Amino acid sequence: MLLKRRVVLGMISSTALLPFVSLPVAAAEQGVDFIILSDLHSAYERMAQLLLAIQSRVSSAKRPQVILFNGDLFESGNVVATRSAGEADWAFLGALAKLAPTIFNIGNHESDLDNDLAHFIERAKGLGVTVLSNIVDKRTGKPYTDAAATLKAGETTLNIAALGVNALGTYPKPTRELIVVPEPVEYAKANLPSLLKKDGINIVMSHAGVVPDRDILPMLPDGTLMIGGHDHLTLIHEAGKTRYVHTGSWGALLTIAAVATSGEAAKIEQVSIDRESPATEDLKAVIAKVLAANLKEEDKAVVAKTAKAETLGETARFTASAIAAKVGADIGFIGHTSFGTGLPKGDVTRFDYNAAVRFEGKIMKAEVDAATLAEILKRCNQDGDVPLASRTGDFLYAVPAVAGDKKTYTIACNDWSAINRKAYFGREDLAFTEVPDLKLKTLVVEALGKA
Repeated sequence: MLLKRRVVLGMISSTALLPFVSLPVAAAEQGVDFIILSDLHSAYERMAQLLLAIQSRVSSAKRPQVILFNGDLFESGNVVATRSAGEADWAFLGALAKLAPTIFNIGNHESDLDNDLAHFIERAKGLGVTVLSNIVDKRTGKPYTDAAATLKAGETTLNIAALGVNALGTYPKPTRELIVVPEPVEYAKANLPSLLKKDGINIVMSHAGVVPDRDILPMLPDGTLMIGGHDHLTLIHEAGKTRYVHTGSWGALLTIAAVATSGEAAKIEQVSIDRESPATEDLKAVIAKVLAANLKEEDKAVVAKTAKAETLGETARFTASAIAAKVGADIGFIGHTSFGTGLPKGDVTRFDYNAAVRFEGKIMKAEVDAATLAEILKRCNQDGDVPLASRTGDFLYAVPAVAGDKKTYTIACNDWSAINRKAYFGREDLAFTEVPDLKLKTLVVEALGKA
């Protein structure tokens, strides 16, 4: 199967053939299956397992398969990714492009290892990946690449539009000086009506986050497949025949959206990917090689031991509880995307630990009255079945549950949460002060040693 592309961004360019050839299929069935990935973040503990799951899916498919990667392939906090220039990540992306047509929307971590997005785009396109983004190169005043495309998958037309996240503080600092990112909702109002069509399957790949996505959803033609990212959430939201999905992070989940025909609702399937699952041997060997070549002794040092594997949520709640206990606070808070994955079972090396607790930070505390705390807690612990209208995007875990009837409470959190208090706590009037001589990562390691 060849994929035809007609780029749409203000004007329509000439039609070009993309260098994609699908695997042969046993029999042609109507529609398209979309294999959805997002926020992988150099997840070497699951990347080869994830690839095998995709290979198995494609090899047994009876209709066209299209891979949609909604941003954040890399993670600068992964020292092996940084030291190897993303060798394993590039091998993974190249393998995807050989399996099926692969469409990539630029996230805020594509410039983690090389701060110029133009370099990522050039290399990814060289692998046969279609790269989309509405981010503008400040140096030229022009978009880095096409922001939308019309493609053919078998006999089905795909209309795909891409949006980036305009929270510049989440990009590497050198990259911020090179980019202009349109405000997502205003960009959608101005552009999506011309980019999404009556004919074909409409797809919006948004790395903007839940909050702007929620305002964009009502603009979309019924039956659109909208893919969210950036907030590391797992959700499926239905609005008529439109489906809005997030597929988690760190390769822990594979999402399949099957669309039988244009305008019909996608049927969503989500598959968990375990660290211990079977893996693709070629990529497994590449990952083993880069780990051996780039892990230093301090990275391999065991910093904790666990009795069982912990989920991301369990690791985050443990951390929030440890913060509260260490500073004598009534309740501790920590942001969801401060974590990449959960802690493994048994010996936890520094490398493993940094994949779980992503960022270092200071510890902050504040005093709040009971009414203020009650309002804050309404926004917390959104990793369950939370309606889209109540979601805030990245959110705070709050532990322990508040008991008693006090007039004021002491709360504690990491400095990123305190700095971004409006987004996390929903208010600007919290007077945080730093707890001296205390850092987040050391605090959690100490608490794990006592667990």
